[in-house]
Parts: sequence; structure tokens; C-alpha cells
Amino acid sequence: MDRFARWVVRHRKLILILSVLLLIPSVFGAAGTYINYDILTYLPKELDSMVGEGYLENDFNMASTGMITVENMTTADTLKLKADLEQVEGVKSVMWTSDILDVTTPKEMLPADLQKFFYNDSGATMMLVQFENPSADKKTMEAQHAIKAILQKNCFIGGMSAILEDTKNLVNQEMPLYILCAAGASLLILFLSMKETMVPLLFMLGMIFPISYNFGTNYFLGQISYITEALATVLQLGVTMDFSIFLLHRFEEEKERGFEDEEAMVQAIRKTFSSILGSSLTTIAGFLAMCTMTLTLGADIGLVMAKGVFLGVACTITVLPALLMTFRKSIARHTHRTFIPKLSKTSRFVVKRRVPILVGFLLCFLPFAFAQAKVPVYYTIFDSLPQDLPGIVGTNRLKEDFGMTTSHFIIVDDSLPESQLENLTEDLEQVGGIQQVLSYEKFLGAGIPRQMLPQEARDIFEAGGRKLILANSSYESGSEDQNEQLAQMTKIVKSYDPAGVITGEGAMTKDLIEVADVDFRNVSITSILVVFLIVAVVFRSASVPVLLVAAIESAITINMGIPYFSGAVLPFVASIVIGTIQLGATVDYAILMTTRFREEMNLGRTAKEAAQTAVEQCSQSILTSGLTFFAATFSVSLVSRMELIGSLCRLISRGALISMAVILLVLPALLVLTAPILKKTTFHWIQPQKADNMQRQLQKG
Repeated sequence: MDRFARWVVRHRKLILILSVLLLIPSVFGAAGTYINYDILTYLPKELDSMVGEGYLENDFNMASTGMITVENMTTADTLKLKADLEQVEGVKSVMWTSDILDVTTPKEMLPADLQKFFYNDSGATMMLVQFENPSADKKTMEAQHAIKAILQKNCFIGGMSAILEDTKNLVNQEMPLYILCAAGASLLILFLSMKETMVPLLFMLGMIFPISYNFGTNYFLGQISYITEALATVLQLGVTMDFSIFLLHRFEEEKERGFEDEEAMVQAIRKTFSSILGSSLTTIAGFLAMCTMTLTLGADIGLVMAKGVFLGVACTITVLPALLMTFRKSIARHTHRTFIPKLSKTSRFVVKRRVPILVGFLLCFLPFAFAQAKVPVYYTIFDSLPQDLPGIVGTNRLKEDFGMTTSHFIIVDDSLPESQLENLTEDLEQVGGIQQVLSYEKFLGAGIPRQMLPQEARDIFEAGGRKLILANSSYESGSEDQNEQLAQMTKIVKSYDPAGVITGEGAMTKDLIEVADVDFRNVSITSILVVFLIVAVVFRSASVPVLLVAAIESAITINMGIPYFSGAVLPFVASIVIGTIQLGATVDYAILMTTRFREEMNLGRTAKEAAQTAVEQCSQSILTSGLTFFAATFSVSLVSRMELIGSLCRLISRGALISMAVILLVLPALLVLTAPILKKTTFHWIQPQKADNMQRQLQKG
């Protein structure tokens, strides 16, 4: 490592030139990365709901549909609107009653179920828009945008594809604001904690490189979710900034020992690398643990963030030293007073009051441990969006005017006799909360000959050797009522056709709930195990990983228990990923503290002296890092209109503060009390050669 550090310091200009050149392909890679706005597409493909989505897309060519509510318009204006919509690129068809009967025919001639589907009692009517591509496809998004521009004040478009297009627009609007807030808040903390005025600017400049490389290399993943896109910059900034802080503080410490700038940087890179490596490995492993999720959104976030941490480490030991050495003269000229001190008094207090601190912490921990399991969770992502978005407004109109809160698509084999199809339809109509059931036979009705029904209408209900039945529900997706409703419907459908499936937003959300419950347990266990093993290998200890993981997990438990007392409802994603993010992002504080404690013990100090010095010397780094992480994420939570992003950022920011407090106050007390155990269960916890050297120096003195 010494040779590498000297090479970095010696070739700093070459490193900066190569780093800048690599930004060029990164920009093109980021621009070419597909962003997926549909979370439900991350469900396992073998689930019935996803199999059904495949049937809708491949057989029925109903990759996505939208429903337009038209209020108080004449028949002529409605027909003109229909014609305009059919001209939109990406729209396959627009279905209205004019496709079934001549517009001069009274609507009362339609079958009763068809009248109920297309009209309501207050004079509103509905059109069914069928798109050529899936809901989250770029062409469908563009078609949605064009449709919204065509619609008049008394027209509203609803459905999943409309809401996804709103989500895309909102993310694109807010992303620059997220980055601006995170960068600005981080700079403020860095300015307060560092005496060199230029260093925070160099830190932020240095972060541009790994963040750009991370977004550029996402191109090779094929796609990333909009949640990953929105959080990646903020998380990478908060998670990897502490590597830069650790390096700088060690560099300043080496300069205080009398080394010249270049030699001080060599020593800083060499001595910081082990703690950065251990910290980064645990962080990377924590994020990679999310790849064990059945919901592949976990792998999406996990891979991007693990890659980001790796790139952050690489840039911390190459680009950042090059920047600091290149601008070292300017850095030395511009200084100011710091406002985040070393916690000298706190270090003495922690060591002196270690037993009361641990007892008090345990008493505080217990209620949060019980509360964590009782925090309410929501699974409908659309509920986390601003309710004034056009797609949300349009979907709410469908609920109000037509009772179409959710639509279920039931797909069965077309070999099913017509008599059984009629019985199946009647059985589905008897399920509680089902407002209406439509099938091919319902479209024909008593007065419409089969040959008079347009091919478009027939293709909607019969295709690919399968038949489609549409059931409208008055229950909301993700609610207990709808999940029970779907369970009853599935039992009925399977009794007629064992291969029959139910799909749609409601069925997919139900599957999401079941998958998320399993994923929460898997990710939690996996992240704890991998972090435990890495810490065990880094310290060559059986007891150190128990201590460190227990400290961070207790902080996570407190963080996740707070919403119960505040009355907050969390998005399902939070319950799965927050623990992993907080563990991976803040365990490096514990590693830094423990590494310094061990280092002081090896210099011949007692456990109390070692803990006091460790707190005093590490406090500034941990405070700066933790407050930077807090500021970056909390500032985003204040400006985000997306409750999902806001909730995640609030939890992450609060978790950073709690972990920081636990590491500065509780962990040192634990280190002192367990020092004899650490010595016996760790390979070469005290290295004899270092201790002997210290004793000889003391005797000479």
C-alpha cells in the first residue's frame, strides 16, 4: 500500500487528467440508461399476476390501458375527441359506444352492463384507450403526455399508465432540486467542521467523479428504477463522504507529527486505507444483501449503491489526494474558525459514566424494540404521490363517477364452455365489493348479433386461445378488503380453470405485500450475516463483530420504532431497505472508533484511556460525517413532494443521527467493559511488538 500511495502522490496530475476524460463516457452512459417508473414490474415473473400481465401484453395486446372520463360533452364533441385521440402516436385504439352501436341509437339499446360501464347517472361517459406498448414504456409516456394536452377541462384520464407518466414528470422536475439541496446542505456542514475554506469545495468536486461514473455505468445494468435514480446521488454523497473526511483528518494529524505535505499524504492514504476498506466492504456487502430480495427492486438499488461505494473508495484514494495536493497552497491560504470541535469533555464523561449510560440506553431501547413491529405500512405507491397530479385526479374521477376504484383482469382458457363462463361471471358478481363484471357475452347482450360486434371489441375479450373477463372493484389496492376479495375470486376462478389467473393493479399489489414480508426477513438476516463476517475477518475477532453489529442494529431498531409513537405510516420499501442502508452506511463509524481504540491499546494505554482518546480523536470525523449524511438526506425530505422519497430520506437522516449518538456514547462504554473479552477472542488484539516499543519509549523518557 505504501508503494501505491507514493505513486498516487507522485502522479497526481495524470490521475486528474484521466479522471476528467472518464467523465465523457459517463455522461453518455447516464443519458442512455432506461429509467423504469413501474415498481410492480419488479415482481417475480412466475407469479400469477405477472403471468397474467404477460397474457395481456402478448396475447390481448393490452400492454396498458387508460380510461378517460368525459363530462357534459355533446355526442359530436365526444366523437371529435375520440378521433383526435386515435391520431396520437402510441395509441392502438380508443373504444366508446360508437364502436358497438350507431351514435344515433339511444344508449338504452345497449345491454345493461354495458350502459353501466360507459355511462353514469349524471351524464358522464367513459372511453377506453388502448396503448401499443407497456405502461412504463417511453412511447406510452409520450402518448400520455400528448393525450393530456388534447383533453379539455371537463375530461380526465386515469389508470396506471397516466399516473406513471405523472411520476416521471415529477421525478424529472425534482431531481435537480434533490441534488442542489443535498450538495448545499453537505457543504454547509463541511464549512462548519473544517478550517480550510477550499476543502469542502474540493470534497464536493471530488464527489462529482464517482457519482458520474456510477450513473454512467448504470447503462450496463439495462435499466434502473426511478427510486434508485432519485436516491442514488443523495445516498452516495452521504455514504461515501466520510471516506474523504477520514482521509483529510488523518492527513492533518500526520502533518501535526512533523511530516511534509507529500509524506503526510502518503501516510494518510496508507493508514486510512485499512479503515476505509473495512468500512466500504461492510457498506458494499450491506447493499448487495438487497440482491437477495425476491422483488428485484432490491437488486436494482443494491447493485447501483454497491457500485457507487466501490467507485467512491477508488476516487477517495486517488482523485481526492490528487486534488488536495494540487491545491494545497490555496488550501493553506484560506482558513476560518471551525464550529464542530473534538468532544474532549464528552470523551471523559462517557468513560466515567459508562455503566449508567449503558443502563439508560437499554431502558430507552426496549420500548422501541416492541414498537418497531407495530408500525403501519402502506403498499400502494400511488398514495405517496401528490393528489393533484392529472393521473391521480383522473383515477379519482373514475372512482367517483363509475365506482371503478380498481379493475381486475381475469384470464381463462377459451376451451371453457359458454355455460361455465356464464356461471363464472355470475359467481364473480356475487363477491363482495365487485361493482361490475364484463365479458364477451355481456358485450353481445340480448339484442346484438355476434357478427355486428366490431373486431376491435372481440379482440379485447378473446385472443391467443384465452378469454378475458373484466371485474371492477370498489375496494382500493392493497387494502385488507381487496386482498380478501382477490382471495375469494382466485378460489372461484381456479375452480373453473386451474390455469386461470387474475392480474391488474390490485392482484399485483397483493403479491407485492406477500413478497415484501418475505424479503424483509431475508434482507435483514443476510445483511447482518455478511457485515458480521466481514468485520470478523477485518479484526480477526469473534467478539468485535457482535459488539459493532449489535450497536448499529440497536440504532436501527430505535429508528424504525419512532414512527409508531409519531403516528407515521411508512412505505413498504422503507421497512425492507432502511435497515440495510443504515447498517451499511454507519457501521464504518463503529469500525473507525474500534480501530482507534485498538490502536491506542497497542500503544500501552489502559482501556479507559484508549476509549477516551478514541472518542476525542474520532469524534470530529464521526460528527462531520454523520451530520453531512443527515443534512444531505434531511434536506431532500423537506423539498420532495413524493412521500415515498420523503419518508425514505427522513428515516435515513434520523438513522444517521441515532447511529452517530450510539457510536459516540454507547460503543466506547461497551469497549471499556468488554476489553478483557476482546483481548481473549481476537487474534493479536494487543500486538506484543508495538506494546514493547511503547514501554521502551516510556522508560527512556
